[in-house]
Amino acid sequence: MQTVLITGGTGLVGSALTRLLVNKGYQVIILTRRSKPAEGAVSYAEWDPAAGTIDVKAVQQADMIVHLAGANVGEKRWTKKRKQEILDSRVKSANLIVQTLQSNPNKCRAVISASAIGWYGDDNLRPAGKTMFTEEAPADTQYLGATCKEWEESIQPVTAMGKRLVILRSGIVLSNHSGAFPSFKKPVKMGFAAILGNGRQVISWVHIEDAARLYLFAIENEHLQGIFNAVAPQPVTNEHLTVTLAQKMKGKFYISINVPSFLLKIILGEMSVEVLKSATVSSAKISKAGFQFLYPTINVAIDSLIGRLRV
Repeated sequence: MQTVLITGGTGLVGSALTRLLVNKGYQVIILTRRSKPAEGAVSYAEWDPAAGTIDVKAVQQADMIVHLAGANVGEKRWTKKRKQEILDSRVKSANLIVQTLQSNPNKCRAVISASAIGWYGDDNLRPAGKTMFTEEAPADTQYLGATCKEWEESIQPVTAMGKRLVILRSGIVLSNHSGAFPSFKKPVKMGFAAILGNGRQVISWVHIEDAARLYLFAIENEHLQGIFNAVAPQPVTNEHLTVTLAQKMKGKFYISINVPSFLLKIILGEMSVEVLKSATVSSAKISKAGFQFLYPTINVAIDSLIGRLRV
């Protein structure tokens, strides 16, 4: 029986991945700031990346580590302090994992780390001739791109220890529990399809089940290493997603409205750049590696989410 150590294991993707791993017969250890009693195949161990403390024995038990920890990018307004928290929560936690593996004997064979498609910036930055961003594209120099670059660089030293490293650049994760999808649904429930800006910005998304399955795929396929985009094969515009959701939830009984860009900037501040940004990201590399999406289109994804609220 193999043991997987997860940072950020109580978050959106971490919770879904934990369920998958337990169903597949893995032992799971979740690193958390407040430990609690074990629940079946899931146990908990304490760490505090800001203080530089970690349960070394938990790390030594791990055959593989999945690094998902990081402050929620969309949870709060982007003040200077919040932006530093977003960066530090990712980089300091990765540094602590690296240092612990370097300093202690362990049996860890692979590290699977989260990253994000914020790496790429806006579609107008795509290399000439490219219709989609692929993994080889350089990091954007704006805040999220720079954050993703530091995030990925902070976990890279595990490769020098002979560990297999996989980095998954996640798109917008669609789930009923939290994240973007409940925000899309809220106005629709009141009869409004709230299109953001002109609605032409492309959203590269992934269903929560596929997001978790991508990490399982990376864990179980020992040939897999390097950087992969964790996005569904068919990105959609904001307008397409919003109107499709409204049609499926309300039939003909909804009104389409455009939320002006200037209003989003007032409400969200700097974070509005990400809401209005268009990022068309390719899933071709992970598909070529053998991963098969359960939810390749926004139609099947939305059908799943509005029909089965447990996902």
